[in-house]
Amino acid sequence: MTWTFVLITIAGIIVKFLTSPPSALVGWFLNKFELHPKIDVSNSTVLFDGEYLDEDEKSRFIDSFNKAQFLNKNHIFPGKEELFLHPETNITPYIVHFKKKNKEMTFHVFNYENHVDVVKQWKKKMASYTLDSEYLQRKL
Repeated sequence: MTWTFVLITIAGIIVKFLTSPPSALVGWFLNKFELHPKIDVSNSTVLFDGEYLDEDEKSRFIDSFNKAQFLNKNHIFPGKEELFLHPETNITPYIVHFKKKNKEMTFHVFNYENHVDVVKQWKKKMASYTLDSEYLQRKL
């Protein structure tokens, strides 16, 4: 009789945990798959035209990048990756190298008058998305 009660209690706890997991667990799971991650200033470098930005400018750039509003994801078809990294424009991208734990990511940031395009590279993968950031659009 007591074993039945213990098993029902444990099953109830497991069901309760699965139906409403803690916020920290949900946040951790979503952060693993987010397309536009928050970048830490101390673990990143920003290059423009082959030169590193100074600390003040780098922190403003990364802060604006983190606060930028995600607009949409651009689909990259196999074989067309080079067109996203080197578009047929005269825009020089900002290149952000970011290391988080054992993940290394590179962001190529291209500005236009009404939006900012970002190409994210990690491992052997690539993704492209569009942001809206007034500072980045003016700055670049």
